[in-house]
Amino acid sequence: MKVNRLEDYIEHMLEASRLALSYVADLDRKSFLADKRTQQAVILNIVVIGEAATKISNEYPDFVARHSAIPWKNMKGMRNRIAHGYFDIDLDITALPPLVEQLTALRTSTPSGD
Repeated sequence: MKVNRLEDYIEHMLEASRLALSYVADLDRKSFLADKRTQQAVILNIVVIGEAATKISNEYPDFVARHSAIPWKNMKGMRNRIAHGYFDIDLDITALPPLVEQLTALRTSTPSGD
């Protein structure tokens, strides 16, 4: 019997997004780019987001199709770029605040078993 993990994956993505944003909340871009420790923390959370997006895309393709406004492919792609080409990544995290809004709305509108 397959366990429905969709809500867990969405929650992982939301938590990772919020954590990444909390790490940079008091930093300007220059300070962030000079702070390797914070960069590593943000990168780890971007990987978590990408892993969960990959799981959702693979296990729940109908759900992904119904919620196409969420950048599933971009999240998967960012995770892959980090994993396979670390020095080529863009550390611009401006996409995270809208993602938090989308995931929060998605979480509150997604019934169990969707």
